[in-house]
Amino acid sequence: MNGEAGIAAVVVCYQSAATIDECLSRLRAAEGVAQIRAVDNGSTDGTMDIVQRHAANDPRLRFVANPDNPGFAVACNQGARDSDAPWLAFVNPDCLLEADALARLQRHSQRLSRECLLGADLVDEAGARDAAARRRDPDFGAMLGSRSARSLDVPADDLQALQPVDAVSGALMLMPRGLFERIGGFDEGYRLHAEDLDLCRRAREAGAAIAVANDVRVVHVRGVSSRSRPVFVEWHKHRGLWRYFRKFEASRRGWFTRLGVFAAIWGRFPLAALRAVARSSQKD
Repeated sequence: MNGEAGIAAVVVCYQSAATIDECLSRLRAAEGVAQIRAVDNGSTDGTMDIVQRHAANDPRLRFVANPDNPGFAVACNQGARDSDAPWLAFVNPDCLLEADALARLQRHSQRLSRECLLGADLVDEAGARDAAARRRDPDFGAMLGSRSARSLDVPADDLQALQPVDAVSGALMLMPRGLFERIGGFDEGYRLHAEDLDLCRRAREAGAAIAVANDVRVVHVRGVSSRSRPVFVEWHKHRGLWRYFRKFEASRRGWFTRLGVFAAIWGRFPLAALRAVARSSQKD
């Protein structure tokens, strides 16, 4: 594989004014980035003013301004379609990349004998690792009977520069355009949660390697976009989990297990929504 081919960076924004300026500034300075596509999902906080300013000063950057919020998956696919570079990087607006981060991920891809979907070692502003950077596939049936099965986290193995995992975080993904198009891109039936688990699973089933580059560290300022609508976010998180279960697991489970998973997912929603509202209030 050509690890030096140009990268199209796709950034999906929603109420991202707090971080989008630095995110785009870093992407514009990043090694190997040939195109930047900022797709805004109806922000009202000045995000688009910042994006437009960057676009006016960099011909590589174009934007798509959606009049409403069609969801993360839809917007990622829009950005991918509006670009043609041979590599795609999906970058959250609250990810702050070092100049060589994407190029180093590309170089890691050359170590693999097949197509790949790569993530990075995501950390918060204090340097604490984000557990979502390394995950295994959910097994909802097992989750009903085992508390330990409910955690999807995979411990970091720093002895491996490139650590194989089932799934990486959608906050930062790098993959060849050919792979993305062959598996049909993001499933637009998801709104804003579990679409990364879904994409990784379909890429793996198509023969791609999924891995995290433990030596490529990226700061992820989590939760900026979700603070304004905590109940909406929790609703679609739970809806995404139910969609994922129906898509990948329900057909091999009996009706009793399917009913139990439904009850477990939606029975958890009210408490999760209340906690999200409380967290949002504290941060405000």
